[in-house]
Amino acid sequence: MGNVSFDVVNTRVTFKNVPIHSLSKFAFKDVGAACEEFKKIPGVDECIIIQTASRVEIFTVSNVEDEDSPDARRDEAKGLVLNKIKDTWVSLSALEQIDIDHFDQTIEVYKGNDVYLHLLRLAAGLDSFVVGKREVFDEIIQSLDKAKEAGTSGKILNKLFESVIRLATKMRDATGIEKDVVSLGDIAVKLVDEKAGLDSKKKVLLLGTGESAAQVAKTLNKKKVAYDVASRTIDRATGFSTIVGGTPVNFEDALSGLDKYDIVFVATTADYFIITHERIRLVMEEKKKGTLIMDISEPRAVNEDITTLPGIKLLFKDQIAEIFDESVKARKGIVPAVEKIIDKELPVLSMRMQKLEN
Repeated sequence: MGNVSFDVVNTRVTFKNVPIHSLSKFAFKDVGAACEEFKKIPGVDECIIIQTASRVEIFTVSNVEDEDSPDARRDEAKGLVLNKIKDTWVSLSALEQIDIDHFDQTIEVYKGNDVYLHLLRLAAGLDSFVVGKREVFDEIIQSLDKAKEAGTSGKILNKLFESVIRLATKMRDATGIEKDVVSLGDIAVKLVDEKAGLDSKKKVLLLGTGESAAQVAKTLNKKKVAYDVASRTIDRATGFSTIVGGTPVNFEDALSGLDKYDIVFVATTADYFIITHERIRLVMEEKKKGTLIMDISEPRAVNEDITTLPGIKLLFKDQIAEIFDESVKARKGIVPAVEKIIDKELPVLSMRMQKLEN
């Protein structure tokens, strides 16, 4: 029996290379079942999947027998495993033909030390929507726990994830990167809550499906506030809702029925006004109760002329920019310290993983 070496591979699609509303097409309905399917691939012995509102990441371990299985060491054999991973991903997701045709250009594939570095950065909060935010760190812990419970992880991935979680905890505590961290969504929702109150009786609409909209949605989810989501197409709204939350509604229906909403968050990247006096005048002029509209779009997507309508209160990103900018500035100042620790710990982690080869 020869020595066993292994390949740790990370195959991922994230908000950095796919629009959030499209991520749902790459997601798995049942993560545990998906892990089991990836483990069925010849040569794949372990699997952990991290699936969140901003990423779908598959971590696999392929064991290679140095002497007894010479064919497995060949590049074409390793490539075959990767192709099987891609094929399995496609079979378990809701990808359309155009997505499948461009799959190789969309997914990112990393091995060995590059995987260890990525996981350290992710757990430390450097590659999150909001730098320092604890959510992804908690999701890494949960993904490991679920994989252990299901038996899809093993000696290699358990060691890797446990080591990264331990190191990330030390980094977070030592640098304070997660202290008082707030997202644009946190601040926007807090201001709206202060001005109008957010409770189960309020009817809430979210216009937009980008990063800012996702931050608002995640904060609303945390507060257990129900909301509708509208985008330029119903497909975008549906994709966003599937992976982030909310109830998708048709964009034109949302605007023509704007009078039924008490609170509207606008978080788009449109280069024109999507809400104007002329567009909503007829539906809003008869409304008895007030409506608060919070526009955090860049550039602005709501024309100030709507404030001439009765009961309309309009808030802009400018009113929360100072608080948000201070939070971002504080995080940026800490990032170099975290990166310095990662540079020091990565070789140690790599050696620790190499010792598992026996």
